[in-house]
Amino acid sequence: MMDNASAVKVFTLSAVNETVTYKLTIFSLALVYYCLILFLNISLIVIIVLDSNLHEPMYILLCSFCFNALYGTAGFYPKFLIDLQTTSPEISYDACLLQAFIMYSFACSDLSILAVMAYDRYLAICRPLHYHSIMSKKRLSQLVCFSWMMPLSIFAISIIRTSKLRLCSSRIQKIFCVNWVVVKLACPENEIISNNILSYATIIIYVCHGFFIMWTYMHMVKTCIRSKDDQRKFMQTCVPHLTSLTTFLFTILYDLMYMRFGSTTIPQSLQNFIAIEFVVIPPFINPLIYGLKLAKIRKRIVYLLRYTGK
Repeated sequence: MMDNASAVKVFTLSAVNETVTYKLTIFSLALVYYCLILFLNISLIVIIVLDSNLHEPMYILLCSFCFNALYGTAGFYPKFLIDLQTTSPEISYDACLLQAFIMYSFACSDLSILAVMAYDRYLAICRPLHYHSIMSKKRLSQLVCFSWMMPLSIFAISIIRTSKLRLCSSRIQKIFCVNWVVVKLACPENEIISNNILSYATIIIYVCHGFFIMWTYMHMVKTCIRSKDDQRKFMQTCVPHLTSLTTFLFTILYDLMYMRFGSTTIPQSLQNFIAIEFVVIPPFINPLIYGLKLAKIRKRIVYLLRYTGK
């Protein structure tokens, strides 16, 4: 158990009670939806792992993307489904911090993986002659480790800092635990400047990720204008990545802006949907986009469907 400076041992997730009228319907839909997320992401992972023709950097990064989707959704859906079956949804202090860690690290790992994928596409399109020498197995392993270890390390420190705070309330007006919301429950005498500094430093780091992705795309667009072949390559491999990036940024930024500056007059049910967009839309949409748009994966899926249909 974490070194808990707080007298609070259990949190109440009061926002779940707003779904009381439709609990059975929401439970059924959430269960089916989670099963679809598991099926789509696991299917894509299995296809990439079993097909040696797909053991290329772009597909290995896609595999990491799908693993991250499984990791993030596992931090939300099982607990949410359990909460829908109880009259008073609660979560222990340690479990709350663990869930906050998973949700935050999942979101930032997504952006880190998208940044690495943008770098991979930049090398393939803008520096094709040097692509294989730069994107070696060793370099790829380092980049995958970076995309996972950086957010995990940052949010481990953040959660440890939060665990040192003494809390004066146990009521969380959300359907899952968020580190920033837990910090706001801290008693007035707590020193939370270090938490705020770490939060803003994290925002700066991931804004830099965003600028890096923009930089790579500017160079790719400039390169693609010159060649029909590069334009075709851009449309086949970069459009799915750009769609995933746009979906992710829209959902996560909307939630962050609402959490910091949003109005409390918005109905709680709408607040709940805004809060969970990033574990609802990207984990489901991304495998569909890549599965349908990337030619090699699409051909493999069609082959498997024909084979099983015989």
